[in-house]
Amino acid sequence: MIDTNLPAPPGIEGPGFFATALDNVVGMARKNSLWPLPFATSCCGIEFMATMASHYDLARFGSERPSFSPRQADLLMVMGTIAKKMGPVLRQTYEQMAEPRWVLSVGACASSGGIFDTYSVLQGIDRIIPVDVYVPGCPPRPEQIIEGLLKIQELAQNESTRRRDSEEYKALLESYSIQ
Repeated sequence: MIDTNLPAPPGIEGPGFFATALDNVVGMARKNSLWPLPFATSCCGIEFMATMASHYDLARFGSERPSFSPRQADLLMVMGTIAKKMGPVLRQTYEQMAEPRWVLSVGACASSGGIFDTYSVLQGIDRIIPVDVYVPGCPPRPEQIIEGLLKIQELAQNESTRRRDSEEYKALLESYSIQ
């Protein structure tokens, strides 16, 4: 169910018109229309399935349509153990996503390698792509995944439409060798 009682962004009201900053309107639209791309490889993916199911229902937060195409997604949700051989695939998926894009690292394995301190497991996805929000846990509860999504929504709402053009953001992507 879509919440139609959302507060309007601050602006000037009058009979027949409403004026506000473009950043506020764009931020509100981005916040309530995130299309997640689930990149689930292990047990955290099962918790994500529970989060999408009717009891927790991620659709209540504007993420009703999971996208399985990176070109149509703006939120990459990485869940579970990422082997080093999967690293290039994850990076390519991230690079195929259009701007603006956000990354949610779900669980201990995606965030830090978890209990798998071995040669074959990537010790955190932030070694190959920038991460916006980390969700701790092994595996995290659906409530934690929802809280992570709410943090991403907060970032999406408050981000300037020009931030992605800033020198700071370009330097961040350059540090990951992303064009």
